[in-house]
Amino acid sequence: MFEASLFNVALLFVAAFIAGAMNAVAGGGSFVSFPALVFTGVPSIVANASSTVALFPSAFASAWAYRENFRKFDGVSTKLLLVVSMAGGVTGAILLLTTSQRAFDVIIPWLLLFASLAFALGPHIAPRLREMVTITPPIFVVLHFIVSIYGGYFGGAVGIVSMALWSLLGHTDIHQMNAAKTLLVGTMNTAAVVIFVIAGKIFWIPTAIMLVGALAGGYLGASVVRRMDKKHVRAGVIVISFGVTIAFFLKG
Repeated sequence: MFEASLFNVALLFVAAFIAGAMNAVAGGGSFVSFPALVFTGVPSIVANASSTVALFPSAFASAWAYRENFRKFDGVSTKLLLVVSMAGGVTGAILLLTTSQRAFDVIIPWLLLFASLAFALGPHIAPRLREMVTITPPIFVVLHFIVSIYGGYFGGAVGIVSMALWSLLGHTDIHQMNAAKTLLVGTMNTAAVVIFVIAGKIFWIPTAIMLVGALAGGYLGASVVRRMDKKHVRAGVIVISFGVTIAFFLKG
C-alpha cells in the first residue's frame, strides 16, 4: 500500500519529471512512471490507471506544439479517427477494469515486452512492412480501433505502434504522423481517464505528485533532452524499457 513518505514522493516526482521529458522528445514515459508507482506500493491496475492520468495532459501540449504540422490523411476522416480513438480508449479502459488483479499481474511482463519491442523495432520494421503490405482506408480504421483498445488498456509505445500502422497507409511524413499521433493518442487517453476516474481507480495523492512532475518534465526537461542526440535518447528509453520488462518477469 502506498505511503506518502519523503522517499516515495521524491521518487514519483523524479520519475514523472523524466517521463514527461521522454514523452516530449522520444516517447516511452510510461516505462518510468508505471513501475515507479508499482514500486511505491500502488497495485498494478491502479498504477496503470494513475500513470495514464498523470501523463495524459502532456499529449495535448505536444499536439498543440505540432498544430502547424497536422494534415488530414487521404481517404480517412479526421473526425472518424477521433471517434474511433475515443471508442477504442473506452473499450480498453473497461477491459482493464474487468481484468482481475492477479491476471493483470501475469499479463504485465508480456505487455511490457510487446511495448519494448514495438518501441525498439517499430521505426525499422515500418518501412519494410510498407514495401510488402498496403491497406485500404476501411481496414486502416478497423486496425486503428484495435490499437486504440490497446492504448486504453495499457498504452506502452502506442504512439510507435500507431505510426507504424499509418505508414502502411502510405504516409511517410514524420512530422504529419507525429502531429496525428499526439492528438489521437491524447484522445485515447482522455477517454480512458474518464472511465478510470468514474470507476474510482485512481490513487490521487501519487497521481497528483506525478502530474506536477510530468508537467515540469515536459516543459523544463524537454529543453535539456532536446539538446541531446535523439538516437541517444531513444537508446536510453530502450535500455530502461527492457530493464523494467526483465524486472517484472523476474518478479512474476
